[in-house]
Amino acid sequence: MAILVIFRHGQSKWNLENKFTGWVDIELTEKGKQEAKDAGLKLQGYRFDAGFTSALARAKETLQIVLEAGRHPVIPITANPALNERMYGDLQGLNKVDTIQRFGEEQVKIWRRSYDVAPPNGESLKDTAERVIPYFETEIAPMLKSGKNVVIAAHGNSLRALIMHLEKMTAEQILKFELGTAQPRVYELDQNLTILKVSNL
Repeated sequence: MAILVIFRHGQSKWNLENKFTGWVDIELTEKGKQEAKDAGLKLQGYRFDAGFTSALARAKETLQIVLEAGRHPVIPITANPALNERMYGDLQGLNKVDTIQRFGEEQVKIWRRSYDVAPPNGESLKDTAERVIPYFETEIAPMLKSGKNVVIAAHGNSLRALIMHLEKMTAEQILKFELGTAQPRVYELDQNLTILKVSNL
């Protein structure tokens, strides 16, 4: 059996300001750092063999804080843009309320909540899944199948793409699924990556 723990980064400055962040490298707020510490304390009883994160600072910092707060021994950490947040294109940096006023509520809802419609010059959730899942299957799944425990710190949409894959959700199901900041989701997996148990800490 292997353990996979995933969590979204702690609150970032643009989360606080209600802006579309995407690939812009935004730091954590003090609240976000505290959320990461709290997650680390929840994970004190776990042992990890490897960690993965996106190439963005907010995810890397969250993982670092979690491991330090949980007093975990040093483990190899791999950062890769395949786990980056969904690229929001022309919406990046825009306040979400202002964006609704500019483009209309219905259009913004389609960009945010449809599975395969991307904002201008950005990615849909489907596009995000098409880079997250192959990376998971190539780099992370073999570790889990060999019985190693893995922790992943990433982003709301990249993790939703992974959750959809792991839990065999439909597009409709995953679009309704929300991930809070720095809230660990724990999977117990057999050697075929069949889920034996899933829980939120």
